[in-house]
Amino acid sequence: MKVATFLCLTVTALMITAAASQTPPTAYTNHTVGGNAGWFFNSTTNISAANYSSWAATQTFNLGDFLIFNTNSNQTVIQTYNESTFKSCTTDDASDNDTIQYDGGSMVFGEALIIPVPLTIKGPNYFFSDADDGTQCQRGLAFEIQVNQGLGLPPSLNQPPPPPYIAPPGPDSAQSPPITIPGGSQAPGNSGVKDGANVRGVACALLFGVASFSLF
Repeated sequence: MKVATFLCLTVTALMITAAASQTPPTAYTNHTVGGNAGWFFNSTTNISAANYSSWAATQTFNLGDFLIFNTNSNQTVIQTYNESTFKSCTTDDASDNDTIQYDGGSMVFGEALIIPVPLTIKGPNYFFSDADDGTQCQRGLAFEIQVNQGLGLPPSLNQPPPPPYIAPPGPDSAQSPPITIPGGSQAPGNSGVKDGANVRGVACALLFGVASFSLF
């Protein structure tokens, strides 16, 4: 009986400990990739500045968190949800809907960059640098993380993407051809357009044409 009681108390303590270790987060977190080492590759020694897989293993990642890449334009930051793309260390066969490249907008070699990357999809997320024809990735500038639900996406990240940009129509694109309606007398000075009632019909047609070009 004493043994059973001891076992029961032990199991209860383990359950309490496990529950405490799974306490849900109360805030979103910014994770500085690589810690103080940043996101760098040493082309002289041909190795990465840190063991990024080991760094990732010490972190807990949730939706709405950010990865902060302290780096420069000698490296790239590729985020993909495609394991094959990750393992190949190249974006050559990547799809537009599963791989994103962040470059910080810089085209200057060696320029310092801080690149924030939001975590917006649960499950495996992969990161690597494809610079030097994939050598940086192959030599350690890569890591995988598991993104948990956490608090879920904040409103600032939970918005639908904006519609694609469409150039406004040119000055002549909204012009509708004259509409000839049988009956009635031709209004003076408006060749091809009939009386007042029909003019309103043409105006509606013109407005419909403009609206058609302005929907997006």
